[in-house]
Amino acid sequence: MSVPDPKVVRVADEKAPSADEKAPSYEQAREELTEVVRRLETGGLTLEQSIELWERGEKLAAICEEWLQGARVKLAAAMARRADPTAAQSDDAPF
Repeated sequence: MSVPDPKVVRVADEKAPSADEKAPSYEQAREELTEVVRRLETGGLTLEQSIELWERGEKLAAICEEWLQGARVKLAAAMARRADPTAAQSDDAPF
């Protein structure tokens, strides 16, 4: 019987965010993704652990992409408002 490595956190044991919990910020997701990549590149994991980490990395990458897409939309809207000075100004102008 093998003893689990205390340095290896089982991703399957982590619970998915519920409706009451907030998704991680872009920075939190990116930081965790960086750690997942580092652990995968370091090696020494079982196949099952590697697959679990890979799946977590995919979820984190999707979260980061959602944040980035939202930022792109906001930036495009701000640039469009700035380029069209005749458009009605709203109270939520970014500048």
